[in-house]
Amino acid sequence: MKKILNRLINHEPLSKEEARGVLVSISEGKYNPSQIASFLTIYMMRSVTLEELEGFRDALLELCLAVDLNDYNTIDLCGTGGDGKNTFNISTLSSFVTAGAGVQVTKHGNYGVSSISGSSNVMEYLGIKFSNSPDFLKRCLDQANICVLHAPLFHPAMKNVAPIRKELGVKTFFNMLGPMVNPAFPKNQLVGVFDLELARMYGYLYQKNTKNYAVLHAIDGYDEISLTGPVKVITNTSETILQPEDFGVSKIKQSDIYGGESVSDSARIFLKILNGNGTIAQKNVVCVNAGMAISVTENCNIQEGFEKAKESLNSGSALKALMKLQMLSQQ
Repeated sequence: MKKILNRLINHEPLSKEEARGVLVSISEGKYNPSQIASFLTIYMMRSVTLEELEGFRDALLELCLAVDLNDYNTIDLCGTGGDGKNTFNISTLSSFVTAGAGVQVTKHGNYGVSSISGSSNVMEYLGIKFSNSPDFLKRCLDQANICVLHAPLFHPAMKNVAPIRKELGVKTFFNMLGPMVNPAFPKNQLVGVFDLELARMYGYLYQKNTKNYAVLHAIDGYDEISLTGPVKVITNTSETILQPEDFGVSKIKQSDIYGGESVSDSARIFLKILNGNGTIAQKNVVCVNAGMAISVTENCNIQEGFEKAKESLNSGSALKALMKLQMLSQQ
């Protein structure tokens, strides 16, 4: 590790294979916490190269406990986090709206590291059981159209990194990797990223596989469609900038999507919106993200996807998906 750290300090990039090797060695417990923390810290001060990101991703996918859900045509709605915006759990809510619209979702998530409430925090608070049992996950997909993949259960190799990330409490390159290492290998992906450079890197890496995908980055910094301004969207076939009016809705303020000060605040907002009692701004932002996911999976236009998402939320189908998952978690 000393040799690797000295190279990185001298601004020498790692090759894809070297980057993969470092993560494998971390998983094998070959480095001490100070060395791992130093390695993470260097990447807070310089950008990850495309080769490094690809190597890190390959290592995590190689080391993960893969779950075979190939019989399902699923999508993952997942943001990198790390945008520092403290919104409510938009991508997780959008996942339930997507499931309520009949599109199956394999939601990959984790506890918040740089945010107050990550996807797993709010799911756990609402009584969702975390499991890596394929039978349980298939039952969830069959009955609720959604299953929750809590990252630590599928990435045991990263147990040496988790406490260090928690102690650092800031975004690291692991934020960048989260959406790319879903252990169910979904055929479709909606991913939000915290900066434009990373959006381009994701777009380049996803071009190399057969997924249907949309990579999102709001120009004012959000890792999702925030409706606070324009959003960059990179898909299999296009690269475009969308405005709130492209969805037929009004621009909103940052305060409209504020997530509160605690996990219980986040859960309260979560339930309020799913019960149909959210503000127009809250409901719109959830439905445009769900609509984008629906359009990626069903290959329909964004407006059609948005209409299906609104129907899912307004009819109570999205809420039913949550309630079914809660019920299955108690069995």
